[in-house]
Amino acid sequence: MSKGKFTNIVAAGELEQIATRFKMLGEPMRLRILQAVCQQPRMVNDIVAATGSTQANVSKHLALLAATGILERKKDGQRVFYGMKDQLAVKLCELVRAQMAE
Repeated sequence: MSKGKFTNIVAAGELEQIATRFKMLGEPMRLRILQAVCQQPRMVNDIVAATGSTQANVSKHLALLAATGILERKKDGQRVFYGMKDQLAVKLCELVRAQMAE
């Protein structure tokens, strides 16, 4: 196993934050949502169409992703757009996918 920065002692609060971030990325619907918005911000109806889910389900996951800082929510008049705030989340998904392909 290679040594990295994680081998240092991490405070309990930081471990909780790390676990929460991974928990957010551990739900397939949330990953579909990230895939839908990773290139450009989109409105809820567009995300619903891209994921094939219901508006209520997508809205629930969008709220969680925004609350944890993975997505950002921007209002333009009556329209609300969701886009990536944390590009590292996309990179993590890409890294895991690459590792699975090996």
